[in-house]
Amino acid sequence: MKVKKVLTLAIIAVCSMGMVSCTAETKKTEQVMAQEKTTYQKKYTNADFYKDGKFDQEAAKKAFLDMFDFYGVPFTPLMEKDIWFTDFGLGDFEHVGMGGIFWINDPEYGYFAHNIYLLPGQMIPEHAHVKTKFPAKHESWMVNHGWVYNFSELGNETPNAPEVPASHGPIKSKNFVVQKVGDVLRLKQLESYHFMMAGPEGAIVEEWACYHDNDGLRFTNTKAAL
Repeated sequence: MKVKKVLTLAIIAVCSMGMVSCTAETKKTEQVMAQEKTTYQKKYTNADFYKDGKFDQEAAKKAFLDMFDFYGVPFTPLMEKDIWFTDFGLGDFEHVGMGGIFWINDPEYGYFAHNIYLLPGQMIPEHAHVKTKFPAKHESWMVNHGWVYNFSELGNETPNAPEVPASHGPIKSKNFVVQKVGDVLRLKQLESYHFMMAGPEGAIVEEWACYHDNDGLRFTNTKAAL
């Protein structure tokens, strides 16, 4: 009887160890899966964004909705109505393009609120805002999700810069900082050239500024257009 009892206890112990091992392994797998989900991953290429050589707005919308879902950003009726997507006419939305929404752009009171949406590695073309019948636009930015390289033509050239897409061409802005969630930066000088490029996680950026007059927008690449 004692031998049988000992064997029974040993079997129970082995099974318990196996259960603990399985539970630990399951938790480890869940942790790895959760860790893999902590950063947004690039999922779309130009093959998804162009049909018969034409920019596909619905494909762009699908890509951004996927990123919004990952970051927990609600897609509101106002966004559905007013959000826009552009490849700036350069035909390379995967690398040069953006989504955006103008929450307010008021010429009478001279203020502007904007959200900038960038897919992983996506760049806004280098540009400046010059004075028209309205003052030259001054702007500030805060990153809410992901991160960006924030470039300016002012300051010394920063080493180890990301590669600028060939579809964009040469740039004037060689100084950059990595702008992370919660960081607030402002345009260094009125009418200076600048641009953003998202890191590999994409980016959602708030912008606050003076009134945005599209007539005052100047791109380095003269083929680019908003």
